[in-house]
Amino acid sequence: MNDRSRRRLFVLRIVVVSLLATLSGRLWYLQVLAGGQYSAAAAENGVREVISPATRGQILDDKGVPLVRNRTALVVSVDRAALPPGSAARETVLRRLAGVIGLSYDDLRQRIQICGGAVKPPCWNGSPYQPVPVKDDATPVIALAIAEHREDFPGVTAELAGVRDYPQGMLAAHSLGYLSPISDTELKDPRYRDYQRTDLIGRSGLEQTNDATLRGQPGVRAVTVDHVGTVTGVRRETPAVPGDNLVLNLDAGVQKVTEDALAAAMTSARATTDRDGSRFRAPTGAAVVLAAKTGRVVALASAPSYDPSVFVGGISTADFQALNDPAANVPLLSRATQGQFAPGSTFKIVSTTAAVTDGASTRGIYSCPSSFDIGGQSFQNFEGETLGPLTLHTALVKSCDTIFYQFGYNEWLADEARIKAKQPPTQPMVTMAKAFGFGQPTGIDLPGESAGQMVDRAYKLADWQARKADYCAGAKSRPKGDYLQRIDAENCVDGYVYRGGDAVLFAIGQGDALVTPLQLAVAYAAVANGGTVFAPQLAKAVMSPTGQVLRTFEPRPVRQLPADPSTLAFIRDALADVTGPEGTAGGAYAGFPFDTLKVAGKTGTAQVEGHQDTSWFASYAPANDPQYVVAGMVTEAGQGAMVSAPMTRAIWDGIYGLEGHPAALPGGRPPDLPTMAPDGSVLPARPGPAP
Repeated sequence: MNDRSRRRLFVLRIVVVSLLATLSGRLWYLQVLAGGQYSAAAAENGVREVISPATRGQILDDKGVPLVRNRTALVVSVDRAALPPGSAARETVLRRLAGVIGLSYDDLRQRIQICGGAVKPPCWNGSPYQPVPVKDDATPVIALAIAEHREDFPGVTAELAGVRDYPQGMLAAHSLGYLSPISDTELKDPRYRDYQRTDLIGRSGLEQTNDATLRGQPGVRAVTVDHVGTVTGVRRETPAVPGDNLVLNLDAGVQKVTEDALAAAMTSARATTDRDGSRFRAPTGAAVVLAAKTGRVVALASAPSYDPSVFVGGISTADFQALNDPAANVPLLSRATQGQFAPGSTFKIVSTTAAVTDGASTRGIYSCPSSFDIGGQSFQNFEGETLGPLTLHTALVKSCDTIFYQFGYNEWLADEARIKAKQPPTQPMVTMAKAFGFGQPTGIDLPGESAGQMVDRAYKLADWQARKADYCAGAKSRPKGDYLQRIDAENCVDGYVYRGGDAVLFAIGQGDALVTPLQLAVAYAAVANGGTVFAPQLAKAVMSPTGQVLRTFEPRPVRQLPADPSTLAFIRDALADVTGPEGTAGGAYAGFPFDTLKVAGKTGTAQVEGHQDTSWFASYAPANDPQYVVAGMVTEAGQGAMVSAPMTRAIWDGIYGLEGHPAALPGGRPPDLPTMAPDGSVLPARPGPAP
């Protein structure tokens, strides 16, 4: 062997020795110095977390009556990890189970598959180590069939579990809301960082806005598994913490009275005929009861409604489509907070406040002819009545449209003069309407509230800019001379112009003005209480499961009306006579016990292009010291005096116990906060002070 080969062999020996030394050192480090750390990590790799949901908090009315609670139901679940090994054995068990619970094998197999990738719902969105519920509300017969033949159903359990329960049925469904599983997209949202794949979350109503309060904290059980996924033990366990209870200002008794009165009004309307002899359709309606001096929501009704229990255990696609079906008038939509309608003459509280604030005299005499003409266009008084010279007080009591047309036109002319003088328009009526809260959400503690629509000059311009192309296309494509073609042609050229006709229609709550029933109730509360606009509020307090008061919700004043107190007092004085013999609601309130409860209010009959009239009545009582506001509306039902005014009368009867009815709130007094016994049961609440 030559010297060169010896040198190469020597270098190779050094490299081999170095590698062995390095490997030995690394092994010593891993086994000795870091052995404990890596042993713990290896153990954790064999740990899986199983989530146990917390008991969700109840939703209680102001007296402590449960509106939403939890009940125990038999739930059949499949534990994938406990099913027998082998595809054939698993299929045998699942086919046997499918026959017992009334599902097809394919449906059952799909439900227990883990969601993700190509696997689409229905599938299991939780942990693979979590039992998968496959049958809610199982009958005792099903449970016994499984329990008595456990050898035939390995990995299958039939156990009692908590599910959401609605003891009052459909009562206040739109306010309460419902639950559904959290989505993968939501799990990536920072707002849901503490949520688990198995969680149900509030999707609408109070269940949504108070989800964090009601949900509690889920329990976590960490189980150890072997290399094939078999559970070998429990490593640690954190118990679930139940959610807190939500107490409402809403009163179940008043809510029932309100919903019944609304249903009766709609039924009554359908039994009568319109001017052309056709039956009124009365497809939808809403009613609101507020505490006038605080904005607390005592009742909130919408029709058609729905049964929230349909969402328990998961709603079918067909049922969900039915709740959103326009042919069924979209039962899932709350007309009280999300429906938008022309308010008709109930809006005259805004017009009167704006006109007087802008200089009109409360002592003046005004002409009430049968029509009001602007540039060849005639705007009619209701049913073409001529009432002659009237005071402004009587104009409100008898609801003369032409006097308010004049108010709107006068303000429009003044703005036109300001614009010609290079000054900004003041738009007194639109400005006052916005001060009342119209054209913006009220701030109620419910999701999805509509803003309504108040059209001013800026809105008109922006809307025209967005729709100009459609107007111009319609002007070209429609038959020349056709009515719609002429409208499109006119709007194509100058649809942005705020005309005198827009102003006069706005003054009586027609044209493009749209409000929600809740907004109207808030506005009447502001008149009734002397000028404070409150954000309406359903939540009253949060209580722990043991009855400790954790939080109370105070009234939320938003703003003061920019009106002199004497103006509002003048309006209140006029509204008190609307229900009297000379007023538009005199017939609806004939024989009412005014010596016990004096009701003030205003009728409204809104005309809607292509539809029958919308019936409105907004009221408050007692007239001399208003405590509550009651506002009601039924679409395509005719005059406010014929349908909605009688509806509010029935609601007042039910609140105070008049005309032979039991009182939901004796003396009009809401209760104190309910108290709870140590076992979590609710004790009767005592009447509190005046609202």
